[in-house]
Amino acid sequence: MNPSLSWTSAQGKLALSGWLTHETLLPLWQQREDLMNGVSLLDVSGLEQVDTAGLALLIHLRETAKKQPLTLQMSGITDRLRALIGLYNLQSVMITV
Repeated sequence: MNPSLSWTSAQGKLALSGWLTHETLLPLWQQREDLMNGVSLLDVSGLEQVDTAGLALLIHLRETAKKQPLTLQMSGITDRLRALIGLYNLQSVMITV
């Protein structure tokens, strides 16, 4: 299996799907400024795998949104991602819906 990451963006919502890992996040990282323009909701329900590099990118996306100034809310957090957020004690940083 070849892990990949894809996304769609429409009406203030950015939806991620696939694997958000150190192997797959470079294209999203390179487009983050344009993709985050006007985004206030990040849907992560389609993510199958997230590693610590992916979590760091999610935090960075939140900070990018704050510069607009928007509060980025996250929806669709899986139990695995919630566990990763808890492992690093980032519950107060990651805003969820």
